[in-house]
Amino acid sequence: MKVLANDGVSQSGIDALEKEGFEVLTTTVAQDQLVNFINDNEISVLLVRSATKVRTDIIDNCPSLKIIGRGGVGMDNIDVAYAREKGLSVINTPAASSGSVAELVFAHLYGSVRFLHDSNRNMPLEGDSKFKNLKKAYGGGTELRGKTLGVIGIGRIGQATAKIAIGVGMNVIAYDPFIEEVDIPLEFFDGQSLNFKIKTVSKEEVLKNADFFTLHVPAQKEYVIGKPEIEQMKDGAGLINAARGGVIDEVALVEALEAGKLGFAGLDVFENEPSPAIKVLMNNKISLTPHIGAATGEAQDRIGQELADQIISILK
Repeated sequence: MKVLANDGVSQSGIDALEKEGFEVLTTTVAQDQLVNFINDNEISVLLVRSATKVRTDIIDNCPSLKIIGRGGVGMDNIDVAYAREKGLSVINTPAASSGSVAELVFAHLYGSVRFLHDSNRNMPLEGDSKFKNLKKAYGGGTELRGKTLGVIGIGRIGQATAKIAIGVGMNVIAYDPFIEEVDIPLEFFDGQSLNFKIKTVSKEEVLKNADFFTLHVPAQKEYVIGKPEIEQMKDGAGLINAARGGVIDEVALVEALEAGKLGFAGLDVFENEPSPAIKVLMNNKISLTPHIGAATGEAQDRIGQELADQIISILK
């Protein structure tokens, strides 16, 4: 049986599949050529990340397909319910990348409260001629310790982010319409562990009381954070989105940054991927990464292995 990893898969995943007799193809096939490629090569398993879309055209016209796999959490690029109605198995890896995304959130947070994203733009240009000016411009940093992090969406990634926040010494408050309470275990290098219990509160309470916000929600029709929500936040608050593009109103975000209502933002995902708005890209109060939340070697190894294990379990 053949597996097409159209958006790539780790070598650990390839090795596990080939050991069980699967042929793994890592050719990147254009979206409009996928149906023909799958049929011509009798592909049994289609693996994707976020780039490839698996809609009804593929599901209806590729009779050899048995499994659609998403290397990651969200499956908004797959017509999941329809595929399952047609008898296909749809799998993903909800836990594999949680730690990597959480660490990226804190990379944005730490960088933003010390202006690293902007300093790294200007030091190469003016560090030799305006050193004292830059020192003054970036000298008003903020510590994370003792501040309150508002987690919007306290699923696996939200919990992984809360775990880091607690370790840093932050207070964590969370909103999630589907979860009332979570246990956050902290394991230390010497075998000790502590458990923290977080009870979720209303969205309004989180918006009014947090110093910084991190979003961990699926794609949805309405903005989770728009102008009304931003108006409820503290002046100077910071906002990180490493979840999905389109859950934050970017127009309202830029306006709030320019007006000084928000202190900074960190974005790994964008409304208009893969062509983010120029006003977002050029704003010196926004820390930017190109949708790399799960892009660590460790996470990709876990994703590949988990996908392989599920495929083998279903088809062998």
